[in-house]
Amino acid sequence: MHKILVVDDHLDIRKLMRITLDKEYLVTEAETGDSALEIIRRERPGLVLLDIMMPGKLDGLAVLEAVKGDPELNGTCVVMLTARGQVKDYEAGMLRGADGYFIKPFSPLQLLDFIRKRLG
Repeated sequence: MHKILVVDDHLDIRKLMRITLDKEYLVTEAETGDSALEIIRRERPGLVLLDIMMPGKLDGLAVLEAVKGDPELNGTCVVMLTARGQVKDYEAGMLRGADGYFIKPFSPLQLLDFIRKRLG
């Protein structure tokens, strides 16, 4: 079973993602970028759902850069989940190597379909 890490500082988003994904995937949660990076390095999830705006030293873009810049984490799929819907925000994520970008509010079913296609 594939591991997915849900990274968001809002508990309601983490709960929604757990309800959506729990039947098909092993779901882990983090609420800061700092803890997310620790979990990614330790548990090696196949996919990370990552908010951009989070408290702590590392926001979502910094976590994305760290993951995509680490050869040991090369195969990690990172999907941005964010309220930032401007073109410049989308481009910032995609230029840093994001594998997908979903704007809040998003359809959990569309996200699940995207994940199924990415993880097989």
